[in-house]
Amino acid sequence: MKKSICVIFTGGTIGSDSEGNSISLSRGSRKLLIEKYREQASGDIKFDVLTPINILSENVQPDDLEKLYTCVKGVDISLYDGIIITHGTDTLCFTVNLFSQLFCRCLVPVVFVSALYPLTDERSNGLKNFAGAVDFIEKSKVGGVYCAFANDGENCKIHLASRLVYPDEINGFYHSALGAHFAEIEDGEIKYNLSPLLPTVDEIKKSKAQPVEFALCDKVMLITMRSLLNFEVYDFSKVKPQAVIIELSHSGTVCTEGGALNFKHFARYCEACGVSVVLGPVMSRAGVYASMNDLPRNVITAYDTTIEMTIVKVMTALGANLPANAYFDRDTAFEKIPFPQT
Repeated sequence: MKKSICVIFTGGTIGSDSEGNSISLSRGSRKLLIEKYREQASGDIKFDVLTPINILSENVQPDDLEKLYTCVKGVDISLYDGIIITHGTDTLCFTVNLFSQLFCRCLVPVVFVSALYPLTDERSNGLKNFAGAVDFIEKSKVGGVYCAFANDGENCKIHLASRLVYPDEINGFYHSALGAHFAEIEDGEIKYNLSPLLPTVDEIKKSKAQPVEFALCDKVMLITMRSLLNFEVYDFSKVKPQAVIIELSHSGTVCTEGGALNFKHFARYCEACGVSVVLGPVMSRAGVYASMNDLPRNVITAYDTTIEMTIVKVMTALGANLPANAYFDRDTAFEKIPFPQT
């Protein structure tokens, strides 16, 4: 046991202070997090600290993600039991899913942690998340990318990075797809989830999946299905996306009747503009509603992955000058979910 962890700080709420109703970045919070951990934990873990960026995560730019990628890639993992990356909660889900594809072959755990409130706020879960990440790194002996997050009143959950879904509205609580978190930390020990929806520890250790290279295309439009969504407001005459992702309703549908609300009309407009249209999430074993038949040829379906992973796959594929669906059949980091029969 090396008893050494590399901690990469990037900013976010966990790296901020609050003054009144205002939250702003603070470099002192990096020292505070480790100090608070040492106050409550025994052991002699050595923490080496890196800070490639220091931003509020809602302001993240492609260059920031590339700096973080370069920083993680440059860590000599032979010196460490694992890597902890602090990150803001607002865009945590995207970065975690992205890094699951970039570092699926990492031999030590890469664990993202964040906080709903600054560390100086008694409501903060930042220290609990950090401690959970340390426990997981010390005792799991698996590689790959994860997220440690404790919702209010719960143990710290360990999520597969490739299964983390967008947080709940308002409260910001995080979950795994279908509620199947990989493990949780209870009294410092790991309790693995034995759900058939999840890979086993042995399966993760034996994985030989190939990571993708860092490449991102940000000319991607996301449209979330809602009632009375008017597709005619989307005009590509000034800026044309390379792909449009349609986040479908839970049953895999979108309106295909009427005029302005008719998705099929919009899909034909995209086809005429040379823009790919991606539908997701869709269960491969689920029945298809009649409204979703006879779609234009430029419409592609992303099966059995979350919408966040679909976004990552489309952006990385287009960034590598590949078709939008180039990575859809790959299961790089156990992102393919074996959906149950319904």
